[in-house]
Amino acid sequence: MLTDASAPLYEVKANLFKGLSHPARIRVLEILSAAEEVPVAELLADTGLEASNLSQHLAVLKRFMLVTAQRRGSLVYYRLAHPEVAELLRVARTLLATMLQDSRDRLAGAEELPRLDGGAR
Repeated sequence: MLTDASAPLYEVKANLFKGLSHPARIRVLEILSAAEEVPVAELLADTGLEASNLSQHLAVLKRFMLVTAQRRGSLVYYRLAHPEVAELLRVARTLLATMLQDSRDRLAGAEELPRLDGGAR
């Protein structure tokens, strides 16, 4: 799905972000970023998702080549398909923190402006 050789790079990138476009999938990726591999039972406990819902999200992550799975006996273990996924999550966290601080700074600056009705704050 991600590697259609005829698709422009921006379309391939957009498909990558489609795989990341749900909070539950981001949570799963963050859990997997913190460990080499994680069994499904642990993902269920850590996310609080129903098994069928988690299964759907894992299928999307696999389809977009963000995670891989390995069955060992009756257990299935998941891991990040590429270590860069963890780096992408770290960069997103840093970017969001910067954006949040910028918003806080703008709000603080707005509070210092005189009121339009001439009243005191």
